[in-house]
Amino acid sequence: MSAWLLPDHIADVLPSEARHIEELRRGLLDAASSYGYELVMPPLLEHLDSLLSGAGEALDLQTFKLVDQLSGRSMGLRADTTQQVARIDAHLLNRRGVTRLCYCGPVLHTRPDRPHATREPLQFGAEIYGHAGMEADIEALLLALQCLRVAQLPQCSVDLADVRIVRSLLAGVPVELARLNLVHAALAAKDASELARLTCDFPAAAREGLLALLQLYGGIEVLDEAEKVLKPSSSLRQALSELRAIASHVQGVPVTFDLADLRGYAYYSGVRFAIYVLGVSDALVRGGRYDEVGSAFGRNRPAAGFSLDVKQLVGVVAPRPLRAAIRAPWTGEAGMAEAVAALRAQGETVVCMLPGHGSEVDEFRCDRQLVQQDDRWQVQPL
Repeated sequence: MSAWLLPDHIADVLPSEARHIEELRRGLLDAASSYGYELVMPPLLEHLDSLLSGAGEALDLQTFKLVDQLSGRSMGLRADTTQQVARIDAHLLNRRGVTRLCYCGPVLHTRPDRPHATREPLQFGAEIYGHAGMEADIEALLLALQCLRVAQLPQCSVDLADVRIVRSLLAGVPVELARLNLVHAALAAKDASELARLTCDFPAAAREGLLALLQLYGGIEVLDEAEKVLKPSSSLRQALSELRAIASHVQGVPVTFDLADLRGYAYYSGVRFAIYVLGVSDALVRGGRYDEVGSAFGRNRPAAGFSLDVKQLVGVVAPRPLRAAIRAPWTGEAGMAEAVAALRAQGETVVCMLPGHGSEVDEFRCDRQLVQQDDRWQVQPL
């Protein structure tokens, strides 16, 4: 085996893609900053009991584990950053009011989370803590859409769901955790026969409601239909009302609903959203409300947000043009060095061509050149 062969689903990022990733990263962070989100940088490595506490338990199989040679304690390489940001909000900042935080950094997965995915995503996310109202859910969704506009993404669509709908149907139904997980999986897969088998001894209203969910996907009319066929409850009414309100704030983007979509059921506590782009089967962005995320850190307060993989995003958006640059000869002349320094100080890219390598520029589009004319160095078009 080659000494330089990388592990499966791990890859180097070469100049053109690296430039695109970095430009996107900066644009996404600027978008979050324009909404008032503060940047945090949690560590890549942390004690395992912190990474996998509470909602983080679902990440156990995705987390690389090792032993700290200093303390002997078990440690993990983060598979998701949200849990760390919740710890920062709860213990390091500990603010009373609303806190808006964003981040962008690598995470590591023991297995790729979708076909052909990297095991080293570059995760960007934004979290808002301290507000229980749906205004926080709306802001998270609108910021996510703004981030995709910054990335110059083609036409996208939003899919909305709410985990409280299933919970309202199962309220008062005694069911063990293993069976409940199978019910969730059958709902997510829209497997009617498996769902019917698993719920055969459920109360009629719960069984019929769960089976009805398999057909409740589509446009806004889905919410009207849900009110007719599902067992009424205050939790159901609130969930449907909030879904309508959130959808009304999305302008210029198609909105659909899938009331049986339970991806991330153990993580989310209310509305959840996914954003798709034509031609890509998996969502580019996932987010929603997860009020329980801080409970493991002793501060259980409202939270909403979203995350995306910048590397996945780069694979979907159009390649960006090469950056325009100025080509300059390599000389020891003082005036030329001063001219190059002045151009770079103005934000220009100046590529000095080493002797014998006059045309070896790959990542920049040299559309101008620095030439000496009348004892002065001047920029001229190529």
